[in-house]
Amino acid sequence: MGSLMQSEPEIEKKPVGIRFLEHIKGSKLSYNAYQAIVLIVTFLAYASYHAARKTTSIVKSALDPQSPDTGLNTLLLRFTSFGSSSGAKEEGGWAPFNGPDGTVLLGEIDVAFLAVYAFGMYFAGHLGDRMNLRIFLTVGMIGTGLFTSLFGVGYWLNIHSFYYFLIMQMLAGLFQSSGWPSVVAVVGKWFNKKKRGLIMGIWNAHTSVGNITGSLIAAAMLRYGWGWSFVVPGVVIVMIGFVNFAFLPVNPEIVGAERDLDGVDSTEKIDNSVNEPLLLSSSDSETEDKKRAVGFIEAWKIPGVAPFALCLFFAKLVAYTFLYWLPFYVSHTAIEGEYLSDETAGNLSTMFDVGGVVGGIMAGYISDRIGARAITAASFMYCSIPALFFYRSYGHISLLANASLMFLTGMLVNGPYALITTAVSADLGTHSSLKGNSRALATVTAIIDGTGSVGAAVGPLLTGYISSRSSWTAVFTMLMGAAFVAGLLLTRLVMAEVAEKIAESRPLDECRTPVDYEQGHVMEV
Repeated sequence: MGSLMQSEPEIEKKPVGIRFLEHIKGSKLSYNAYQAIVLIVTFLAYASYHAARKTTSIVKSALDPQSPDTGLNTLLLRFTSFGSSSGAKEEGGWAPFNGPDGTVLLGEIDVAFLAVYAFGMYFAGHLGDRMNLRIFLTVGMIGTGLFTSLFGVGYWLNIHSFYYFLIMQMLAGLFQSSGWPSVVAVVGKWFNKKKRGLIMGIWNAHTSVGNITGSLIAAAMLRYGWGWSFVVPGVVIVMIGFVNFAFLPVNPEIVGAERDLDGVDSTEKIDNSVNEPLLLSSSDSETEDKKRAVGFIEAWKIPGVAPFALCLFFAKLVAYTFLYWLPFYVSHTAIEGEYLSDETAGNLSTMFDVGGVVGGIMAGYISDRIGARAITAASFMYCSIPALFFYRSYGHISLLANASLMFLTGMLVNGPYALITTAVSADLGTHSSLKGNSRALATVTAIIDGTGSVGAAVGPLLTGYISSRSSWTAVFTMLMGAAFVAGLLLTRLVMAEVAEKIAESRPLDECRTPVDYEQGHVMEV
């Protein structure tokens, strides 16, 4: 274990891939080259996490093919074809999910995955601040690929035990929890605070890119058997895991990289808040890095962590309900009087993620421009309420209307989700109350995203019960209520940021300063 600790980075060799690139080039890589590698590798890593996670929502309609002619409430089944060598063809579903409680069982699979994911997130953040993130992330990716593939192997082994699929999803969720705290912490060590919202908003497109890729792969593989929809993404994430192990430089000190300030003007050199990395490194201040890592309770007490974490609870409740149930909903909703195939529904559902990419970039850019994270996040959440209403009410009119409203909903729902899990987490992970402690970002990120993941578990579970016992209109009402509460939880921070904007509008207040989210007043840095 000691060899994995980051308190002694000088004893670790450069990743083999970095040494290979330097051998080919014949000299050390530049700081900008390392930053590019970090962005590309972490982008691919987390995109593969989401691609593996997305498969369940695409395969649901194959496992539980309820008759669209009579709706979800009847829970009737289509046993139109038998004789598959694997025990049951997709047209007849797959036991035990093709029974009367199939929709509920799929909801329980989702909540089990996300509950373990959220639980593991808290521990992952704690470990991430203490271990070698490259190895930690690689183990998580390989484990995720293994158990995602084993879920699909049940197709060929003719497994119909609910508990087999439940355990495979729970173990996959546990390994998936290593991903987010790790990639945010690594990126935080390489990039400064300038334009953080925009940079992380663009980088955070990996979530939607992963969802889109996972949807397309899983939908394409359905024609060959639903097992392939799990095995292929599982193999992909394992392969990218090895790329991560070979190339990811955890921090500048390990590879001996030094920031080149020749192109930075004098005012930026003086402004430490712009030029310092999001995290102080061990070589920057040996005494600061000797501090113990921030504890779980201490991290919760950092100003702003609690309200943003609770806001993310409801934001991810909405986002993950779409992640897990949107293809199922689309395939069971008549559009222009016709029902779409499972593959077409899966492909159409990617419009939600395309909107999410645009929303994440927009939220990051807007929050950078106005210097107000809470105002941006709350505004997006409130605007998502009418978008959800219109999608439910008018999405059935035509494919164009459905795709357009789905895009708009994805943009407004995923915008604040992306902002809070990236730029806001980085803001709070380097809060002034930490007094320079460089070992907090993974823990803070894990707390915020872990709390959000609890909501992500609750949303799909509630959707499974509500859709089967009431209606999809009731589901959308629940989602609109969650979006409203998410915005409401940021009210105090919004008021603090509004007060800051009013103060800045005075003639003598020419310089912007960040808001102390807890105290609600402007602080000097």
